[in-house]
Amino acid sequence: MDPITLGFSALIILVALIAVRIPIGYAMILVGGVGVAFLNGPALLFNQLKTLAYGQFSIYDLSVVPMFILMGALASKAGLSTALFRCANAWMGQMRGGTAMAAIAACAGFGAVCGSSLATASTMGRVALPELKRYGYSGALATGTLAAGGVLGILIPPSVVLIIYAIIVEANIVTMFAAALLPGLLAVLLFILTIAIYVWIRPEAGPRGDGIDAREFREATLGVIPVVLIFGIVLGGIYGGFYNPTPAASIGVALVWLYGALRGRIKLPELIDSIKETAGTTGMIYLILLGAELMKIFMSRAGLPQATAEWIIQSGYAPMTVMVLLLIALILLGCLMDSLSMILLVIPFFWPVLIDLNGGIYQGAEGAGFGMSTEDLKVWFGILALIVVELGLITPPVGMNVFVISALAKDTPMIETFKGVMPFFGAEIVRVVVLLAFPGFVLWLPRLLAG
Repeated sequence: MDPITLGFSALIILVALIAVRIPIGYAMILVGGVGVAFLNGPALLFNQLKTLAYGQFSIYDLSVVPMFILMGALASKAGLSTALFRCANAWMGQMRGGTAMAAIAACAGFGAVCGSSLATASTMGRVALPELKRYGYSGALATGTLAAGGVLGILIPPSVVLIIYAIIVEANIVTMFAAALLPGLLAVLLFILTIAIYVWIRPEAGPRGDGIDAREFREATLGVIPVVLIFGIVLGGIYGGFYNPTPAASIGVALVWLYGALRGRIKLPELIDSIKETAGTTGMIYLILLGAELMKIFMSRAGLPQATAEWIIQSGYAPMTVMVLLLIALILLGCLMDSLSMILLVIPFFWPVLIDLNGGIYQGAEGAGFGMSTEDLKVWFGILALIVVELGLITPPVGMNVFVISALAKDTPMIETFKGVMPFFGAEIVRVVVLLAFPGFVLWLPRLLAG
């Protein structure tokens, strides 16, 4: 069997293993390890394994991952979500659909100190779902809003998946965070607009909330100040150049713990639970990283990424057409695997194709293919990829955010939740089109901060 055929066969086997619920990390280690041994012999595989894990896990940039995960775990226990939702609901709850809009705003705020879509969906679901039910929101709108709002956790910086992408393509993490900010805010705006259109068409789906007095409004607004300060200190320090993401995450952990401790929400048992949760999640991510690296070695030796790039280039498709096709492929793959696994598995294939289409290796000049440098292309494609990857969290059959919310809303059939997220899916497609048409929307803030 020639190497290219072997590489394609290995990908089919990998997808089959994932489809039968073999953990993605183990599946990639198995397929990649057997593939390397088949191509180059067991001796090379064992030689690779001798140093591969240390080489991967000793990368300094990866140290930020467990810190942001711990920050998110502590934020879930500290009551940040309650303060955010209470404030947003005080400002918007009196409008038709306002409580759902408040849930979206609170998801965005919680994502800014969490960095995880599943954690955002789970935490905000517990906080906002009872209120949405109390005001008589339809099951589809209530659960669809929270499932869709959860995806904001993956793009609003800090984002663990965005960090992993930056490491894969050797992009600057701070630059990626800056590039994600405006597209993330655009998502919040489009989601709120989607709710407004939804309740305009179906007024009974999103009734108005109760009015609140001046004292309650003031307390709710003041209650969110600590959250804003934490967000400002962590991301403001990064963007201002005072410290890089790893110290920023450490500061964020300390501030969130202090906030939770002062409110009596984080005591020793909660702290220990958060550390255990962080250890488990970090171990899972690192195992996937190891499997992805082994798969990359195998595929590189099989020549599959190079052959794919050559085939696409020789096809004669325009660079923008190829970009759209790659994004569609990411949406389809998102129906089969989680976002982190997809980024690790697919980006090593797609990125070389885009480099070649853009005119090869960056030489400090404008690329011929997309009209931008390779460094700008890293940023632009990364944000687009992250947006379409997150769609997998709300699309069948995986749709992890939908599963999380459905577990909380047992009285709403899962099919209703999937129906409820479809308008938000449409809003995300609009966002992708806007960012494809206007790359400057992604690149403006990084360029401004770079001076």
